[in-house]
Amino acid sequence: MTFGDFIRILLSILIPPLGVFLRVGLGLQFWLNIVLTLLGYIPGLIHAIWIIASHRTREDVSFRR
Repeated sequence: MTFGDFIRILLSILIPPLGVFLRVGLGLQFWLNIVLTLLGYIPGLIHAIWIIASHRTREDVSFRR
């Protein structure tokens, strides 16, 4: 986990879709997080933290090699 991921998680605590947007953009995961957050704050927050912690970009993978 990077410092950027830590900042995204802190922003997700305030507004869960914001952290997902900063990690993956306007894709399916962002819209799914919007729906989960509308259904309840906790499901949106759990999904946001899961996406931030598990999603790796191409730069992350090449950096670890």
